[in-house]
Amino acid sequence: MPAIANASRAPLARQDQGADPYAWLQARDTPDVMAYLEAENAYQQACLADQAPLREALFEEIKGRILETDLSLPSPWGPYLYYTRTTAGDEYPRHYRCPRPADDSNSVDEHHEELLLDPNALADGGFLSLGAFNISPDHRLLAYSLDTSGDEIYTLYIKDLATGVVSGLPFEDCDGSMTWANDSQTLFFAQLDDTHRPWRLLRHRLGQAGAEQVFEEPDGRFFLHCYRSSSERQLILLLNSKTTSEAWVLDAETPDAAFTCLAPRMEGHEYFPDHGQLEGQWQWFIRSNQHGINFALFHAPSDQVPTRERWQVLVPHRETIMLEDLSLNAGALSLSLREGGLPIIEVHPQGQAAYRVELPDAAYSLYVQDSLEFASTRIRLRYEALNRPAQVRQLELIDGAQQVLKQTPVLGEFDADDYVSQRLWATAQDGTQVPISLVRRRSDLGRTVPLYLYGYGAYGESLDPWFSHARLSLLERGVAFAIAHVRGGGELGEAWYRAGKQEHKQNTFDDFIACAEHLIAEGVTSRDRLSISGGSAGGLLIGAVLNQRPELFRAAIAEVPFVDVLNTMLDPDLPLTVTEYDEWGNPQEAEVYQRIKAYAPYENVKAQAYPAMLVVAGYNDSRVQYWEAAKWVARLRTRKTDDNLLLLKTEMGAGHGGMSGRYQGLRDVALEYAFVLNELGVV
Repeated sequence: MPAIANASRAPLARQDQGADPYAWLQARDTPDVMAYLEAENAYQQACLADQAPLREALFEEIKGRILETDLSLPSPWGPYLYYTRTTAGDEYPRHYRCPRPADDSNSVDEHHEELLLDPNALADGGFLSLGAFNISPDHRLLAYSLDTSGDEIYTLYIKDLATGVVSGLPFEDCDGSMTWANDSQTLFFAQLDDTHRPWRLLRHRLGQAGAEQVFEEPDGRFFLHCYRSSSERQLILLLNSKTTSEAWVLDAETPDAAFTCLAPRMEGHEYFPDHGQLEGQWQWFIRSNQHGINFALFHAPSDQVPTRERWQVLVPHRETIMLEDLSLNAGALSLSLREGGLPIIEVHPQGQAAYRVELPDAAYSLYVQDSLEFASTRIRLRYEALNRPAQVRQLELIDGAQQVLKQTPVLGEFDADDYVSQRLWATAQDGTQVPISLVRRRSDLGRTVPLYLYGYGAYGESLDPWFSHARLSLLERGVAFAIAHVRGGGELGEAWYRAGKQEHKQNTFDDFIACAEHLIAEGVTSRDRLSISGGSAGGLLIGAVLNQRPELFRAAIAEVPFVDVLNTMLDPDLPLTVTEYDEWGNPQEAEVYQRIKAYAPYENVKAQAYPAMLVVAGYNDSRVQYWEAAKWVARLRTRKTDDNLLLLKTEMGAGHGGMSGRYQGLRDVALEYAFVLNELGVV
């Protein structure tokens, strides 16, 4: 049994004999494990009890800035506008539709609206994650899926929108995806294997029992995903690992036929197809890296199978510009690019010169939020910056004219100009320039202030600057906020990602340390006023830099941290391990084993002083198991030489994303911010 005296004393987990003395914590649901996690939760609550007034004040502040009752921007589709409405006191938005106005405006007719789904009633106070929400092509049926525990295993439902009758589908181990064929009677959905990987595609016809297997992917590195093309005329089955992909296609009008392969997989070749029109002709559009790591765009006629030899270059590979994504409309294609660390939208109207969307800020987040209907002559962009609330901008594809349709409101006193958003550059050990996005009060320019530094650095994901209502509670108290855009992310293209994975993973940690040192050297902050944070693979980043340079930081938050990376990657039966080999390597190979062991946070806990730490786990997390955080904290307790707080909070009813409701989420943020403010001496 774990040695647990009372909630005011830190729990000490027992140490068993063997290479991993805390492996017993992996025995889910056993009395010893539950007792230890409950003791840690009680200790965390006792240690932070005096922060309750600050937590409540932060919660009310944050909630007070948010327009609790609001309407989303309606999306037109067929005869309806589809939208969501949030109501004060509700954890989840409700889903509605109303008849589409004759003038094709976004005006909602509340007198004739239909409530399609109310997640608040379905959650009944517990955890709820809505997976699919897909209206049938004839607008008569709603296919949706629910996860009620946080383990990302979904139950499938069909709702008849005319009668309101809901039918549960009798299928287990579903990943939550549901894709309609054009007959509005045939659904494709995916099932998970024992490692929580979508690997099997099934076809179900409404009114029939059971489902027919369409495809099974035996290679544990590959995930399976089915979706509708932009044209709505094709179904696409995508199989992809971290380095390779293969696509199969099916005419959406003939769902009982077999899928056809576009190009057989070839190791290292990634391609992603979509279907649309070019100069009035139906075409396949294929984003592929066959000409270079930053991807090029190809096209091929769709009147025959577009095998690889038929692909023709439409947008060539560019050495300094990453082609990240593609949006198709009948009259234009919109490229999502990345250049110089910034996202760019480049529009190619058919028959006209291409142009780039112009924006007001130097550092920002931008993406195509909604390409609307395929025939639409406009699309919607989501745009925001560290000091600018998110805007939905309507873009006229032909001439580039923009209109702000909706800006996320900030209630109370708020002026974006009171805050300064900057892009700084740190120099890493090897001379690489690493971008930093920074926001602080204008009145704090030239002063050394407390700072909250965030990082991730994995899977090629880009942490573009985003606005946060909650973050204003830090900024208003004089705490600056920064994002370290370290290698392993995608901010500077595919090469930036590859320079922070596999044998180059140490670059991710070196970059983050360099960013921290730069912010200190420039007088933005100081070591005793610097807090760091990251989640999941970003939690691995936090764990690694704490082992390597703990003296740089005053406090740290690690959320669902991937800190037991060596033991996890050695166990191919755990969810996602095999498919992660392309990111981290396979430690069954001796060289890779030593490489991972050299940085794995759990393996490298030392007898040294660490900053104050708050570690958060989700008991039902299927991506990063709860025991990674628990084992890491247990080892830290026995080895660290300081008296700083070390707290473990395990959400017993949540998964990888934490608690599901919006107010529950705000309370979690308030707890973390109160911890940081207290440690940084900001009260």
